[in-house]
Amino acid sequence: MSGEFIVMLGLLVALALMGVPIGLTLICSSIAYIHMRGLPLTAVTDSIMQGFSSNYIFLAIPLFILAARIMNAGSITDRMLDFAIGAVGHMRGGLSQVNVLSSLIFSGMSGSATADAAGVGSVLVRMMRERNRYPGGYAGALTAASSVIGPIFPPSIPMIYYAISANASVGSLFLGGVVPALIIAGMLMALCYVIAIFRGFPTEEKASPAQRLLLARRAILPLLTPAILLGGIYSGIMTPTEAAAVAVAYAGVVSLVIFRAMGARETWQVLVDSAEKSAVVVMILAGAFLFGYVVAIERLPNTLAAWVGGWDMSPTTFLLMINLMFLGLGMFLPAATILLVIVPVVVPATLTLGIDPIHFGVIIVINTMIGLVTPPYGVLIFVVSAVNRLPTWDVIREILPFIAMLIASLVLLVLFPELVLFVPEQFGYRPI
Repeated sequence: MSGEFIVMLGLLVALALMGVPIGLTLICSSIAYIHMRGLPLTAVTDSIMQGFSSNYIFLAIPLFILAARIMNAGSITDRMLDFAIGAVGHMRGGLSQVNVLSSLIFSGMSGSATADAAGVGSVLVRMMRERNRYPGGYAGALTAASSVIGPIFPPSIPMIYYAISANASVGSLFLGGVVPALIIAGMLMALCYVIAIFRGFPTEEKASPAQRLLLARRAILPLLTPAILLGGIYSGIMTPTEAAAVAVAYAGVVSLVIFRAMGARETWQVLVDSAEKSAVVVMILAGAFLFGYVVAIERLPNTLAAWVGGWDMSPTTFLLMINLMFLGLGMFLPAATILLVIVPVVVPATLTLGIDPIHFGVIIVINTMIGLVTPPYGVLIFVVSAVNRLPTWDVIREILPFIAMLIASLVLLVLFPELVLFVPEQFGYRPI
């Protein structure tokens, strides 16, 4: 590791602590490295442009962002929440069970933990706090914890980031997230059940079979979104990018034509919000490509792979060590930065140890999502607290059991790769 690279890392940390956006931080620190090494500045533009032009999968990210914003608009949210209440509201914990199931349902449209926490999550917190049925801190903590399901169940924007970094199959990653998302949802719901018994939380009125059927019929079109995407990708009809475009078209037809959930003003606002979020993503991608250029010069992936190969280390031991490191990084860095900047450095080492890239990708995405709810700097904690005007400390105090359950889920998936790989294998994926 050269002196210039160490200086660059110091500059990167300093800019990040000053609050400079992470994309701009990566670009500025990388340019400083290139200047110190006396390399031509044309390398900056060449690196960024080659990164964007080498893979059409980048187009899927803004398209999925737009599709999610359209599907989360208007009456669609109400239909999905009504379906969740009818399905599990009668269970112990009532609305806490609805909270988790809603995160699982909306994950098929969003792919973003922050969007789930700030959007439908705020509706659920308000519902749980009505008539003091649930403490505000508990409602906020559960909403933050359940929001991590969003980027695990397909479609998933963080998994696209990983696919870019590791040159992995987006479709296989999407399929690999299905069982883990269900496991995490089930474990969170079990925890909610136990907590409800000890704390005496209420249940909702049980819906009749006819009512449940009616609610399912009202929600069926949005619920079909992930099935259409995965079916299109694995049938060979669509590439992941084409599937994202189909998702936008499908969302538009459902929201604008069938449900008429948005008018002209709402549609314009959805387009503006999606463009703003996409611009942030493009900035981060540009910084990641440039940082990757620097990492290639320093030959860090090769060095790490050689170092790991020299140790008598089992794949499981390596995975546990890497997960501890990523849990720490996830407390301070955005998931996109970890997946686009750090992952390319460690992927060669995982291949050296024979770790399947789809298994590794899914658990790393889960890992970075857990970082979003881990104090002291868990982003989702602050998002939920700010949106719902809750004391941050109340949310932190209530979230600790949920973090423990999320980590237990992660350890289970690390120790049993078949839980991740089972569904992809049914569609022809062959693990290494």
